[in-house]
Amino acid sequence: MIGILALVFAGLAALLHVYIFVLESVRWTQPKTWKVFGIADQQAAEATRSLAYNQGFYNLFLAIGAAVGIAFWLVNGIGDVAGRTLLVFSLGSMLAAALVLLTSGKKYLRPASIQGTLPLIGLVLAIFA
Repeated sequence: MIGILALVFAGLAALLHVYIFVLESVRWTQPKTWKVFGIADQQAAEATRSLAYNQGFYNLFLAIGAAVGIAFWLVNGIGDVAGRTLLVFSLGSMLAAALVLLTSGKKYLRPASIQGTLPLIGLVLAIFA
């Protein structure tokens, strides 16, 4: 049961990071998106576009790592070393990125919590599964 919950939370974390990828790498200069990230105006969004584009791909790669870890775990069973390792690494990296975001200031508490809660739960469950 713990293993299934670990996979569910890992999958949700992966989906969240795909969504963040879309926001940062595909929709960054759209007003709804830059307002979410606290970007002041279109000019600022354009000025930070390449940084966001790059950062979005980091989120996508972490999501892919988690998805591949989930797939290995499902195909090869809970004892699959490669799947568990990839899943723990990906979720741990997602959590570490959220903690780094938190060090940027108090105004980032909410986004860091959003970014880090699902990976934290998935990571703990994956370790104890």
